[in-house]
Amino acid sequence: MPDSGFLALFLVGLLGGTHCVGMCGGIVGALSMGAEGRWSLHLAYNVGRILSYGAAGAIAGALGAAGMGLAGQEPARLVLYFLANLMLVALGLYLLGLTRALAFTERAGQSLWRRIQPLTRRFLPARSAAQAFPLGLLWGWLPCGLVYSALATALTAGSAGRGGLMMLAFGLGTLPNLLLAGMVLARLNEFVRRPVVRMASGLLVLGFGVYGFVGLMRLSGWF
Repeated sequence: MPDSGFLALFLVGLLGGTHCVGMCGGIVGALSMGAEGRWSLHLAYNVGRILSYGAAGAIAGALGAAGMGLAGQEPARLVLYFLANLMLVALGLYLLGLTRALAFTERAGQSLWRRIQPLTRRFLPARSAAQAFPLGLLWGWLPCGLVYSALATALTAGSAGRGGLMMLAFGLGTLPNLLLAGMVLARLNEFVRRPVVRMASGLLVLGFGVYGFVGLMRLSGWF
């Protein structure tokens, strides 16, 4: 995956704000009730969440690199590029409201989440940063089609380090939406639910996927 993949995932996280707020808005809203102060709780929670994304990205990057080593570089790379861009196209359509194609990925992660979710109860209600940080670490593994699409792209990173960095870029993109959600949740929800915002988000992400497919066809020698 070229270095532009970092920017792509950052923008996917940033413009996928409607999905992020929908998935994590309840927890983020609850953190606003914390006794230690809003910003410290939200920052601690989001740092933990983004670090989990980075860990998942490192795993995906390592798996992708291992797959390319076992199957031969070029064929495996083409397959991974195809998968990554297919997920981006599906994500763009998902954000546009044209398909629920990514819902199956969220169902696929439910088995892992059923094991992790009970651990989150130890830190609820989170009244301090020391509780919010591990809560974020755990909540980062919540089944989410947006995250899984980014992870599919991280598979093409070529190494655990680059995969982790790509997911950190994605996580940083999600940060403004979720950080602001705790401060001005009602106004943010009203803004990100506007059809024009969803359309812009979906079209941009869809464009990344289509651009990736064009690059894949060139790499394959199709034109």
